[in-house]
Amino acid sequence: MVRDHGCSHLRSRLSRTGRRLTAIGAGAALTAALPLTFAANGGASELDSVVSEHTVSPGVARLLVVPSDAPVVIALLVAACAWFALRRQWWRAVTMLVVPEIALTVNTVLLKPLWDRQMDDHLAYPSGHTVHLVAVATTFACLVSDRGTRLVVAALTVLALIAITPGMAALGYHRPTDVLGGAAVAASMAIGLCWLSDALHARRSA
Repeated sequence: MVRDHGCSHLRSRLSRTGRRLTAIGAGAALTAALPLTFAANGGASELDSVVSEHTVSPGVARLLVVPSDAPVVIALLVAACAWFALRRQWWRAVTMLVVPEIALTVNTVLLKPLWDRQMDDHLAYPSGHTVHLVAVATTFACLVSDRGTRLVVAALTVLALIAITPGMAALGYHRPTDVLGGAAVAASMAIGLCWLSDALHARRSA
């Protein structure tokens, strides 16, 4: 009986590891593949033409991008940290605080210059606003225990991405592929960093 329980636990761990590796790999692969679709000098691709800059008016666009605004994302980050702190889950609270900021920094310092996609006066790929928002959502989903809460967070994040994509395009901030790439790389980094945090916590507790 003990042996069966041990085998079941091992299978569960291997399954969880497989899902994590698949998600990290898929996000990284998509982020690396999207630039291959860009026109010369990082211009708009056929994928970008799906959502044009005239899809919504500037006034509507300003409302649509609100979920990705820095004050909103920071407020969500603080609320997520408080969620874990109020439950005295201190390691998760610290992980929640640190992971999205690491993802945003890596994107700004390494990934944007790597792909060097210019749009007006800024580097556009992957979208930093998207990276921050999705990193906060993914980190919270990775750390929270309740599956229902994870599903709600995932659904709200998808809805937010659907909203901000035409808004970003209409305001001239980002093309749709910038948003898609930002979401993919943010999810990949957040999952990987949360996995690393789990491993460090397990070693520290052993």
